[in-house]
Amino acid sequence: MKLLLTLLLSTLILSAQTKQDDITKQAIVKIYTTAKIPNYLSPWSSSMRSSTGSGAIIDGEFILTNAHVVANQAFLEVERYGQRKRYIAKVFAVSHQADLALLKVEEKAFFSGVEPLTFGTLPEVEQKIVVYGYPMGGSTLSATIGVISRVEHHTYAHSGETFLAVQVDAAVNPGNSGGPALSDGKIVGVVMQVIKKSQNIGYLVPVSMAQHFIEDMKDGKYDGFGELGIGTQKLENPAMRRYYGLDDNISGKLIDKIVYNSSLKGILKEGDILTAIDGYNIENDGTVAFRKHEYTDYNYYVDTYQMGESLTLDIIRDKKPMQVKATLKNRADDMFLVQTTRYDTMPTYFIYGGYVFSPLTRNLIRSTSSNRMKLSNLAMQWQKEEKTEAVVLLKVLPSDISRGDNYFGMWAIDKVNGEPFKDFQEFYQKMEDVKDDYIVLEDKNGVKVIIDKKEAQAKQSEILKKYNIEFDKSIDLREAK
Repeated sequence: MKLLLTLLLSTLILSAQTKQDDITKQAIVKIYTTAKIPNYLSPWSSSMRSSTGSGAIIDGEFILTNAHVVANQAFLEVERYGQRKRYIAKVFAVSHQADLALLKVEEKAFFSGVEPLTFGTLPEVEQKIVVYGYPMGGSTLSATIGVISRVEHHTYAHSGETFLAVQVDAAVNPGNSGGPALSDGKIVGVVMQVIKKSQNIGYLVPVSMAQHFIEDMKDGKYDGFGELGIGTQKLENPAMRRYYGLDDNISGKLIDKIVYNSSLKGILKEGDILTAIDGYNIENDGTVAFRKHEYTDYNYYVDTYQMGESLTLDIIRDKKPMQVKATLKNRADDMFLVQTTRYDTMPTYFIYGGYVFSPLTRNLIRSTSSNRMKLSNLAMQWQKEEKTEAVVLLKVLPSDISRGDNYFGMWAIDKVNGEPFKDFQEFYQKMEDVKDDYIVLEDKNGVKVIIDKKEAQAKQSEILKKYNIEFDKSIDLREAK
């Protein structure tokens, strides 16, 4: 009798689990994307690409997925597990910073009978997970089991920014992107990327990042993840610590730069020692404990706040401890000379006599090996009041008026006829307003490119026709007229 009851109980548990698994699968979505991919090296052209990804239905009749699954999208369709009908979807909100997106489907039938997935908490190392999605190798739903390997800050391939990430050993492949990682039936992360040529090293956008994104979007406007706008150095060197009068009981990071437009300008000073955020101690290597015995970058506590909110910073100034309030008002794009990777827009450019100019973007740096070291160095620089954007001579379209200049490409420009400029818009305007017979472009080393203004204007149409280029400038510049 006892054995019979045990078998009956086991059968009931297995039946309940099977039913719950089926309910979970009902919320998994396959995403079909047709995207218009810009060509940053030939910014007047683009190509079409089709791809698939994964997603999960959550509260509010939203589909949660990766931003890179729907980046540059021209047309989206979605299909639920166990169904063969595709529905048209739209992007409701996107965070290219955090590689997350929310999709909407207008047809209510798509959500019929589905139970949306809910969020769990930030998973622990060694916690078991199940990753659902539609990876390459087949067309039906895939489920892979694994464990959490580590939780720490990692560079997100989509944006190039660094945020908290969850490393997993579950098999993750192209097509899995955007699919949920579940533990105890709740979302603990969203699949985002893998390390190529590795053995089952994949990364999730953690649930905390997804919740921050969704909370941010409740007012219908994406504000993003805040950037303090300060440069810092580690304080591990003994001589440096003695120089600043720090004993073994004090740890933190040295503030060596405050960006001119940072909300902390006038609140912090270069030479201050940042020792804690909201009472959480910063170690000399720049990490904080976010759980017992687990450390990650100190920006972990910055990223828990929404834009416009304030946090408390503990600092040491002139060997005296004090506290200041920091309000998050800026994103990384407000701080760096080269903006983070751009999506959902065509690149900005204009052509003058076959000389092609563009603002320097990370998309460009990723697209070329030319002058890579110098351009990457520019990408690491902060904005200055007098310089907020870098400009490059992207390429020279060979013609009889550009002979000898055809080797110039990805060349950073600093002056137009001896005058510096703040950003691409000002550079463009200076080029348009030149009254002299010659336009003299110059880099910071004094290397020059000289364009005969009248000759360039006379040959412009002929050069554009030769290279099958319809417009001499991007749509944003044409519409600004």
